[in-house]
Amino acid sequence: MPISEKIFEHKDFGNVSMIKSTRTRRISISAKPFQPLRVTLPVFESFSRAERFLEEKEKWIHRTLDKIRQLEDQYTVFNEDTRFRTHEHELKVERMEGDIPKVSLKDKKILVQLPEKSDIQSPEIQEMIRWGIQAAWRKEARKYLPVRLNELSRKHQLSYNRVIIKNNKTRWGSCSQKNNINLSLHLMRLPDHLIDYILLHELAHTLHKNHGRQFWKNMEKICPNAKTLDKEMRGYRMEIY
Repeated sequence: MPISEKIFEHKDFGNVSMIKSTRTRRISISAKPFQPLRVTLPVFESFSRAERFLEEKEKWIHRTLDKIRQLEDQYTVFNEDTRFRTHEHELKVERMEGDIPKVSLKDKKILVQLPEKSDIQSPEIQEMIRWGIQAAWRKEARKYLPVRLNELSRKHQLSYNRVIIKNNKTRWGSCSQKNNINLSLHLMRLPDHLIDYILLHELAHTLHKNHGRQFWKNMEKICPNAKTLDKEMRGYRMEIY
């Protein structure tokens, strides 16, 4: 649990968030796309120690940030000509009279209506477009994922309690101790064979709650190419599209 935070201005890395946490036993660094560098440290460590830790890991941080910038370059900046499709919807941007931008789902389209003078590349408009895309994914996820999960559950005789769909941007799916399966609506960005892999992965957790040998043995039984698909999943980042 965080108990205090300091923002440190680094000469190369910009703002670095330093957080003391009761759950942390050692100093660690976290680097994620579109987020400031983060240093988490135990409550008994000083912020000055965290600054020295940054200096010690400077070469590693530079290499890591270079990789993250390559990921950030894949982030779509939408304009009027951007072609973007979900499973069932297509993005359509049009100009209109008026002062208030709008986004809606209509006739299998993610319809973005913008005032003539508005800047489509402004952060506000870009966020609005992404909201519309996620609304489409949410609608499609609620229609597709519970049905497909039930089909795979019956096929492999792996029962679960209930399924919950959320806008989770950190995990594709999870299975609770009570066998409630949580699925991210961002699964709808994946090809069908990888959606099935994630669903089977969570169903396998109804029997084995960790990723030990028995878990993977069962995964290979219900999904013979599980290890290959697991590696393929590493090519997808939830925060990048």
